[in-house]
Amino acid sequence: MSITSAIVLYAVLWFLTFLMVIPVRLQTQGDVGEIVPGTHAGAPAHHNLKKKALITTGIAAAIWGILVWIILSGAIEVRDFDWMNRLPPVSE
Repeated sequence: MSITSAIVLYAVLWFLTFLMVIPVRLQTQGDVGEIVPGTHAGAPAHHNLKKKALITTGIAAAIWGILVWIILSGAIEVRDFDWMNRLPPVSE
């Protein structure tokens, strides 16, 4: 795995994790009861994005570490997903 692949893998994991963490404990304006005129009741009143970004960074780093270990150790290879036997034989 090259450094570029590792960075791209981390970025994808970070954004996927962030999109899952954003709605956790979200308080909408409708929940709080203070709807600002011109906004939707489902708009966030308190979003805590900085805290959620830090949580996302930790979770994504843990998942990234596990995936990098799996890839670099060879526990799972591309050949494991060759269910139709289209890859040429391994020359050892």
